[in-house]
Amino acid sequence: MESPFYEKEKITENDHAFAVYDKHPVSEGHTLVVPKKEVADLFELEDEEYHACFDLVKQVRKMLIDVYQPQGFNVGINNSPVAGQTIPHAHIHVIPRYKGDVKNPRGGVRNVVSGKGDY
Repeated sequence: MESPFYEKEKITENDHAFAVYDKHPVSEGHTLVVPKKEVADLFELEDEEYHACFDLVKQVRKMLIDVYQPQGFNVGINNSPVAGQTIPHAHIHVIPRYKGDVKNPRGGVRNVVSGKGDY
């Protein structure tokens, strides 16, 4: 089964990964970095492939700053269905954040577990 990510227009890519805008963005510019090797678990990638993904995260961040001028970012991975992964092809979310986009941003990614973000 071909990954649904290949149906999207690539924003940028390198030898081992590519970037596409998220189909259901949580903020303007929400982008996914996807390894070209089709694995469900990001940690199954070889070191070179893994590092290429995060090199692309840095490149995407720079592009998003130029285009959307966010004031911050959340970067996250849903690794396994227990962690919320719904597509069995590993990917990294690069989510631009904007001042005032949520009432209280304290805790950031800690908010994926209800009640744990505001400490």
